[in-house]
Amino acid sequence: MLTNITVADLLRPCEKKLAGFYDIALVIGGSLLIGLCAHIRFWLPFSPVPVTAQTFAVLMLGVLLGARRGCLAVLAYIIEGAAGLPVFAAGVGAAALLGPTGGYLFGFIPAAYITGSLAEKGWDRRFGTTVLTMIFGNLAIYSFGLLWLGCLTGFNTMILTLGLYPFIIGDSFKIILAAILLPAGWKMLERGGFTGKSE
Repeated sequence: MLTNITVADLLRPCEKKLAGFYDIALVIGGSLLIGLCAHIRFWLPFSPVPVTAQTFAVLMLGVLLGARRGCLAVLAYIIEGAAGLPVFAAGVGAAALLGPTGGYLFGFIPAAYITGSLAEKGWDRRFGTTVLTMIFGNLAIYSFGLLWLGCLTGFNTMILTLGLYPFIIGDSFKIILAAILLPAGWKMLERGGFTGKSE
């Protein structure tokens, strides 16, 4: 059984130079994917925080790439956005990091680390532990997001209306989707004869 290994580790080339290029490509590709998903969005009339596909991309990248590469992909994404590339869902450049969505963006970093670390422990192999992995990742995003949103709007019950409640249903759907796809993907890899590191 495949254990202590992510999908990216499983497909990583053995040759050192190729492996280095592979890691760089994953980080850059992951950052661009997050930026692309930022534009899959819609705005709620009462909230400064849009609904986007970014959170799902970040959590899945953490699981698929692992903690280190997942975090680097998020950092690369934030740097790209701060440099002025149109990769943020709300605003352009460094100013967007100080806006209402800034906390969520920085929350992507620990979220990728958490989901990646748990995936490296094999938590993405079963439905129940995959659900928990995604929940923990989401909690990291919301903790940072709501903390910064509260600094901007005040710490009252309104920040939950603005930055949490509208997103629960969508995030629940994403969690269930991931919990179905990831274990199924590992079963396919194992049936295909792939082997990984033993515990």
